[in-house]
Amino acid sequence: MSGSVKDALTEDHTPLADSLVARRYFDKFDRIIGHLGRVAAELESEGRLTRLEARVIAGHVARLAATFRALSLKYLMTGRVEGPLPGTPTFDRHESGFPIAQELMVMAVDASQAEKHLAGMASETELKDRMVRQIVGELTLPTRLQFALSQRLYYEALRQGGLFQARNDPDAQWVADIGERRHFLLHWAVYDTQTNLPVLYLLDLEDSGKRPLPTDVRRWPQVQAHLMAQSLSGLKLLTIAQGLDTDFDDLHPKRLRRITLGPMHSHSFTQQSGPISQVLAMAKAPPGEDWALVWTIEDLLSTEEQEVKDGWFSTAQRQIYRLDPVLGGETGATRTERMIILPERPYQALAELNPPGFAGIRKFIVGAGGRLIPAR
Repeated sequence: MSGSVKDALTEDHTPLADSLVARRYFDKFDRIIGHLGRVAAELESEGRLTRLEARVIAGHVARLAATFRALSLKYLMTGRVEGPLPGTPTFDRHESGFPIAQELMVMAVDASQAEKHLAGMASETELKDRMVRQIVGELTLPTRLQFALSQRLYYEALRQGGLFQARNDPDAQWVADIGERRHFLLHWAVYDTQTNLPVLYLLDLEDSGKRPLPTDVRRWPQVQAHLMAQSLSGLKLLTIAQGLDTDFDDLHPKRLRRITLGPMHSHSFTQQSGPISQVLAMAKAPPGEDWALVWTIEDLLSTEEQEVKDGWFSTAQRQIYRLDPVLGGETGATRTERMIILPERPYQALAELNPPGFAGIRKFIVGAGGRLIPAR
């Protein structure tokens, strides 16, 4: 690896070696993620999402919150215990503000061995009892016992499940029957290794197969594998949808959406350039309110279906997708919408600076008591 590339990786991927800093980082994300479900609920109330879609998004957000809580337990004693454990959490301070994807990959390995680890650990009650006896009897801080308890709670969280993994395979929800076809909402998610961001996919699909797709032992595993292999941020939605449309004659992808959660910007934690850097610096927001999160929705819609020749003696139905009227095939989507979620102080700075490029971005302001205030 060249020196310049290595330096860039070191600069972008930053360890949080201090326990108090790591706790502030995870506390910040705990607050931020708590607002994402409210954004989905607001979009549902506006008719932008169906109830099922909002519920699906909220489910992925809840799993993401559980993952961050598990990581916060894993690294609770960072910098306070000598030796290689517990290590330090590493996040992408430049591109995303989120933990690097490697953190979730290691967590998946830990989850596969959670039962083994828990079997060899003292119980939570026993560890707390030992801590009290050390404090009272030896008048010393039970740092190693605190570490042992944090690891027990971490593995218990992994055993409980319900986590957002690096790969979250497709699930199918039946919506309705349309003539001889079945309408499903497929959804899946990945933690993108290139951008270090969680990405959700929603696919409205009509199924004309003999058996319902989720119970078809031949097609369903193939579709799941196909979609996961195509879940890359560098691929256009048009490429993903057309690939599925071409490879499965009895599946008809009508609408595909990609929701990218992030990046997260914070004057305290991340390195950003451009207007958002000025906004956060000017806001001088207190801890917990020094952030802004971008939420991007790419949307691809089928406008009609066309019969095309497929082989010598057969035909197939293929989708015709509408592309952005201005950018055309450049985005590979019908439309792309960006939103930003931020507390009141950063929003006030944003409104005062009024930087170019932010006028068309939908804004959600987090007010007192966590109340979400939609704005334009």
